[in-house]
Amino acid sequence: MVRVFLMGFMGAGKTTLGKALAKDLGVSFIDLDQYIESRFMKSVTQIFASRGEQGFREIESRLLREVGEFDDVIVSCGGSTPLIGDNMEYMLQHGQTVYLKCNNDTLLRRLKAARSQRPLIASKNDQELALFIESETARREPGYLKAEYICPGDRLESRDQISETVTYLKQLLDLKKD
Repeated sequence: MVRVFLMGFMGAGKTTLGKALAKDLGVSFIDLDQYIESRFMKSVTQIFASRGEQGFREIESRLLREVGEFDDVIVSCGGSTPLIGDNMEYMLQHGQTVYLKCNNDTLLRRLKAARSQRPLIASKNDQELALFIESETARREPGYLKAEYICPGDRLESRDQISETVTYLKQLLDLKKD
């Protein structure tokens, strides 16, 4: 049985790597934010607006526990998921946990390109975005470092790099195809 929780800052490549790893292993892939959106038929932004951050975090924690019971799944968590309540402890007890670590320059480059799709950073200029990444990664990293494994996320720019990272992660986690 495979159950892996991927965590890291936005733009770290959790979805890219998670989809590739799941495909390679022949297991399911779940992006927790997308799972929440499909269950509630609202975007994360709409849920935040209607229920507030605390309401969203309660939903996120509840649905993390739901997908955390699935067999043969790779779960991409939201950037704050492991930092809320006892979510990290839950993930450590129910699967393998991986912190996808990127340097701030990589995050800045990726997030500048995807800024418009991310409400939290959409209005930030490049300098504000760089400062935000620096402060938030420093604040969040102690929580992310509780993960069992750390995987570099800077090399996910091409199919070859993604394939190499999948191979590395499978070896790190001792995962094998059926």
